[in-house]
Amino acid sequence: MIRFILADLRRLWAGSLVVVLLVALATALGVSVILQERALRLGSARAADKFDLVIGAGGSETQLVLSSIFLQPSALPLMSGDVLAKLAVDPRVEWAAPVGFGDSFSGYPIVGTTRALTETISGGFSEGQIFASEGEAVIGSNVNLAIGGEIKPMHGTIETAGHTHTELVYHVTGRLQPTGTAWDRAILVPIQAVWHIHGLEAGEEHEHVGEADHDEAVHAEGAHEDADHHAEPDPHAGLNESWTAETPGLPAILVKPKTIADAYKLRQDYRNGTTIAVFPGEVLTNLYATLGDAKQILVAVASGAQVLVAASLILVTVIHIGQRRRQIGALRAFGAPRGAIFGIVWLEFFILVAVGVGLGFTLGYGAALILSGFFSQSSGVNLPVGFAREDGTLAVILLAFAAVLAALPAVLAYRQSPAQALRG
Repeated sequence: MIRFILADLRRLWAGSLVVVLLVALATALGVSVILQERALRLGSARAADKFDLVIGAGGSETQLVLSSIFLQPSALPLMSGDVLAKLAVDPRVEWAAPVGFGDSFSGYPIVGTTRALTETISGGFSEGQIFASEGEAVIGSNVNLAIGGEIKPMHGTIETAGHTHTELVYHVTGRLQPTGTAWDRAILVPIQAVWHIHGLEAGEEHEHVGEADHDEAVHAEGAHEDADHHAEPDPHAGLNESWTAETPGLPAILVKPKTIADAYKLRQDYRNGTTIAVFPGEVLTNLYATLGDAKQILVAVASGAQVLVAASLILVTVIHIGQRRRQIGALRAFGAPRGAIFGIVWLEFFILVAVGVGLGFTLGYGAALILSGFFSQSSGVNLPVGFAREDGTLAVILLAFAAVLAALPAVLAYRQSPAQALRG
């Protein structure tokens, strides 16, 4: 019987191919949505896991996390530098690292921070060493620069008509190991160099950035005077990472608490009228809720497409059975029992749908890989695409539906008498 079915499918290869492609495309749409949404959840969660607590000025918690963890450019309000000074001597804090943004180089964000954060964010260096002076920089694993390369920081981006700073040129001293986060595409420099290059001296107060009358402001460090009015920064100046109340204003501080209990106490202490403290994972949970709503809409669209495909397949199979009435009648006339006719027609259609489902899973996986690759290339966040146990359940449900769907043409063939078929 198998040999007969395969020969029949080869003879009707064009119609069989249409059925397989219809099923494959409808399945691939649903599978790619599920895999991409899961990859986005896992990738963002893994990126946020490296940071325990983020403290910033009052404002949007979501934007604080997106800017400080995922390095998305945005104007952030600044908090007083004495917050960093207090955290630095807090016995509950292992380390507290300020982060400052606003500049870029060849599309890579330049992040001002400390040696402590730079040394711990990736667990080590693949080559080179940590920066030791204001004129040195450390690059992420995906930054296309060599050790010793020059970095001329640009305020803003080319798209936003940014301008290049001439006060200081950084030289690359080390490359971090891969982290699978946005920091793989970042250039890390001493926070003091960022302050000096933008004319932020100790004790200066800057309340907010990004307002209309501050077009030339640095997004993370606040408004600053024209570069010609700055004191020339010294690229060989040593780094003093002891903070005081005179420290310039900061958009965000990444904090490593000593214990989980300390993390919750710090979060409570710094959620007041002037600062906010958030767990990145907590903020992502709220984003996932929104993402989940979007996923439901996309899954509904994919399910609608699958229903339309199923209706099309029913129409195709009914027409197909009508065209094969004489063949079925001949088989019955030669003594083929009704059960054998039912089995042949059912198995032919089930094989086509099963092949379409398998091809759809393959196409959906490939589409998710391509989309994740584009996203990872632009954001630096590694999105792991892979199947989970519930995907196996989905495959079983689709195949069970295929088995029921295949029974329709089989029943039509089963109910035909040889005389009826040969007369048609």
